Amino acid sequence: MTYQQWFIFFLVVQLIHFLGTWKLYVKAGRKSWEAAIPVYNAVVLMKIINRPKWWVFLLFLPIINLLMFPVIWVETIRSFGRNSRADTFLVIFTLGFYIYYINYMIDVKYIENRSLKPKSEVGEWVSSIVFAIVAATIVHTYIMQPYTIPTSSLEKSLLIGDFLFVSKFHYGARVPMTTVAAPMVHDTLPLLHIRSYLNHPQLPYMRLPALQKIKRNEIVVFNWPVDTVEQFFKKTNRKIRKPIDKKSNYVKRCVGIPGDSLQIKDGYIYINGKRTVLPDRAKPQYYFDVNTGGQALSINQLKNKFHVREGGRLQNGNYILNLTENEAAILKKNPYVKSIKRHLTPKGEREEVFPNVKSLDWNKDNYGPILIPKKGMTVKLDFNSLPFYKKIITEYEKNDLKIKEGKILINGTPADIYTFKQDYYWMMGDNRHNSEDSRYWGYVPFNHIVGKPVFIWFSWDSDAKGLDKIRWNRLFTTVHGSGKPVSYLYWFLGVMVALWGYSFYRRKKKSEE
Repeated sequence: MTYQQWFIFFLVVQLIHFLGTWKLYVKAGRKSWEAAIPVYNAVVLMKIINRPKWWVFLLFLPIINLLMFPVIWVETIRSFGRNSRADTFLVIFTLGFYIYYINYMIDVKYIENRSLKPKSEVGEWVSSIVFAIVAATIVHTYIMQPYTIPTSSLEKSLLIGDFLFVSKFHYGARVPMTTVAAPMVHDTLPLLHIRSYLNHPQLPYMRLPALQKIKRNEIVVFNWPVDTVEQFFKKTNRKIRKPIDKKSNYVKRCVGIPGDSLQIKDGYIYINGKRTVLPDRAKPQYYFDVNTGGQALSINQLKNKFHVREGGRLQNGNYILNLTENEAAILKKNPYVKSIKRHLTPKGEREEVFPNVKSLDWNKDNYGPILIPKKGMTVKLDFNSLPFYKKIITEYEKNDLKIKEGKILINGTPADIYTFKQDYYWMMGDNRHNSEDSRYWGYVPFNHIVGKPVFIWFSWDSDAKGLDKIRWNRLFTTVHGSGKPVSYLYWFLGVMVALWGYSFYRRKKKSEE
């Protein structure tokens, strides 16, 4: 929906509210017109139901407001003496329209100083649960989101089984575009395995102010631009589109930022003509051809020493192993190893990589150069450059693009240039030969950015046994930074004990009073 459509929808909601409550406003000692003024009517309603004014703010937060509306409906009817379970059920089941019945058909009286304390333990329990969910949803949506590492694309930096906290506020929290969705889940309801959201209505893209811009070589969580579900139906051309904020979450390293010229030479990344320098915690991996002259190496030893997960033994007794260059140098000293070299796709040997143009002999190890679009940047548009920017023009920036009589038409107008409306990024995994990244599906728009991983709060190794499954040295370590990661587990435990002790002291003191 456009901003204009949302404004009309907002006015319709205000009209519905006015028609259903204006008599109740009058019975509460207010003026009927106060039920018709947007936002102000919510402030007045908070006074009527004897709730704090800051609740109004929650009514305008997407997803949060879905939780708050039923609370407001229940609080409204209870302010006019309708306290039975039947009343509560009816106002929720009818999505608040039961208030119309109370407004027009029943002679109710306003209870000015009603008790706000739940009348039963069940009511108190429900009230606590609802507001716990509201608080947790605010944190999850706008501040910090938990995330699990499912793949080895950032192996050595982030491991399969790492549990992260992803900051939403570093790059600016993105306001949910999907307005009707279950709180604190992504695209699927747990256990039920059904969609957790409705496709409509959709809010226009908006972000809160950011603390920083995305820096080159930072690890970033984003929504995978390629439609996840569409990938499974390539042969039938079936397309199932997801809203941006419900596409699959990916985590990669941002190796190119808006305005960069990126090229890959023999597996190494070059930015603006210079070989990029990665942070010291980044440990790029490649497949290496290991010639042992037919001698067998201990795979278990390799796994323990180098944490080898991919690769294997060839029929002639040689190996292809996934290693960092430092690990390859160590392995080269093994007396059984005759030679070891990176397994690279040579320059000129074409692979299916973005933008999948047959005339480009690019591959995963020798790629580019390619320009990363920047907001406000204008590029020449012709049939050579169009494959690079077609998805941007049509999918990400919502233009109508057609080819007619040998001309490129954008929104019906001939175009030989194009100006980008947002920033784009180039995301790659450190596991260079085992990462599905921008080399295969292109640019990541800024409106797909989720946040910045900042903390590993837990780490689980499914290949280990017993307590060794927990990677103790990774608990409560930072994701970014230099040097060996330091665990803050004991600091965390100390703070938790201190908070528990303070809470226990306060409860004891209160009971004594």
